[in-house]
Amino acid sequence: MVKIQIFEEAMCCATGVCGPSVNKILVQTTAIQRHVNANGKNLIIRRNLTQNPDAFARNHQIQALLEKYGIEILPITIVDGIITKQGGYPTFQEFSNYLHQDLSRARVH
Repeated sequence: MVKIQIFEEAMCCATGVCGPSVNKILVQTTAIQRHVNANGKNLIIRRNLTQNPDAFARNHQIQALLEKYGIEILPITIVDGIITKQGGYPTFQEFSNYLHQDLSRARVH
């Protein structure tokens, strides 16, 4: 099982459909997360700074990056304990590569 953790900036919601405009990257990330977690083979956990501040405080890798670079470094993606991406969400292809899983059914058009 591959475990992906995404540490995100402070947001009112993770779906990307709130606010004045739709954030397509967040919508795609949410669709991928739901698809992957429903499948049960792998796991994606998203940690929002507003809703999960303790997760940021407990993770020494995240703490160190935030102290050095500030919140501009977010989002940060960790795959099986290794930081794989900083400053942006994984692309559709990156998620597929990390998970070794076909995500075509999770693609949002």
